[in-house]
Amino acid sequence: MLQRFGIRIAFMTRSLKDSVLQKDSTRRYLVTQLETTASRLSSEPSVSNMEELKKATREGRVDLEYRPLYLDAQATTPLDPRVLDALMPYLISLYGNPHSRTHAYGWESEAATETARKQVANIIGADPKEIVFTSGATESNNIAVKGVARFYREKKRHLITTQTEHKCVLDSCRALENEGFDITYLPIQKSGLINLKDLEAAIRPDTVLVSIMTVNNEIGIKQPISEIGRICRAKKVFFHTDAAQAVGKIPLDVNEMNIDLMSISGHKIYGPKGIGALYIRRRPRVRVEPLQSGGGQERGMRSGTVPTPLVVGLGAACHVAHKEMSYDHARLEHISRRLVDKIMAELPDVIRNGDPEHSYPGCVNLSFAYVEGESLLMALKDVALSSGSACTSASLEPSYVLRAIGADEDLAHSSIRFGFGRYTTEEEVDYTAEKCIQHVKRLREMSPLWEMIQEGIDIKSIQWTQH
Repeated sequence: MLQRFGIRIAFMTRSLKDSVLQKDSTRRYLVTQLETTASRLSSEPSVSNMEELKKATREGRVDLEYRPLYLDAQATTPLDPRVLDALMPYLISLYGNPHSRTHAYGWESEAATETARKQVANIIGADPKEIVFTSGATESNNIAVKGVARFYREKKRHLITTQTEHKCVLDSCRALENEGFDITYLPIQKSGLINLKDLEAAIRPDTVLVSIMTVNNEIGIKQPISEIGRICRAKKVFFHTDAAQAVGKIPLDVNEMNIDLMSISGHKIYGPKGIGALYIRRRPRVRVEPLQSGGGQERGMRSGTVPTPLVVGLGAACHVAHKEMSYDHARLEHISRRLVDKIMAELPDVIRNGDPEHSYPGCVNLSFAYVEGESLLMALKDVALSSGSACTSASLEPSYVLRAIGADEDLAHSSIRFGFGRYTTEEEVDYTAEKCIQHVKRLREMSPLWEMIQEGIDIKSIQWTQH
């Protein structure tokens, strides 16, 4: 396993050496560190016990060689070395406040900020003046949903969203309900897609906003954004989309798709954490009520000093993603198909959640019948994965996304999300598939439900009693 992890380190090292946004001192230091780590991986002992690993992590004793393979790209992505090269000078020497207008330190930071604004705008086909920098997609979603609703509250008080949106959108809608707004939560089909006829039927004369995410963070489903945008434009309703999982991964054009507001996250596209952006259309103009007061930065929509290093990092991440989008997408299609084919060839009763024909290939959500998802995650301790179940947040309820697409509760509890990224290797995918097959077979052998299925008993027909 450690040798396979060494392959990923070597892959990142090659990317760093090939960086187009180069700062020699930064690159030399990181290449040295990565090569040193890679050379040690094959000789260092592994941590065999999960509790020992947790204890070592809490005590800060875990070095790189003890860390699992990373297949959780929907949670976050590593910083691309080219992005680090771009932002590093603005952490060390070019540290001016971009809002200082009286000296060179401010001017150079302002110029870098505006360059980044253009890079973000280019990846979605927008005008740079329509980009507002925020702390991330959560803040962008809050500004979009609450800001539009509150600005137009005197005339319109109805919003439409779906049952599978990110929590920050759903919670923003609930907050608006407490303010007297009416929210329609559209149901989702088993495929994971919305029914466009349901959307059309839900729009009312007082509907101000439709908010539907582009790519779902849990099952990877891509909604028909162009068709949704066309419907909203025809009905003269603003359309917002949470594109945190989509920007830089699939082609997007806010004008062709009739998108009025779009949320963007930096750390989902190999940029830094703590930075994001909100696209707000200027023509026809969309008005929002700011959520916070201050110095009026970002056209008064998001007061606060713009963090130049993070903004430069976001711009560089968008620039790299824009150039490499086709290559990355084709590669992710290959490795995701490789994982699914290997697992399904060896294991029966494996269900892919969501329609694969309308999914982003970097996100694969599988349910392993008759296996508890948390048990499988614990068994796969040398691979960083996420469960579709919300058990990790101290809740025994299955994922609300899987419930919304009609997954049985037992299957919702048995789901695992595999998140592939730019640095995921075929060796990592093969290792994960092999381990997954091995542990699912082992856990099923321990399951009385699996034994009953093998004996031909229909579990769903059994009337279970409670004690």
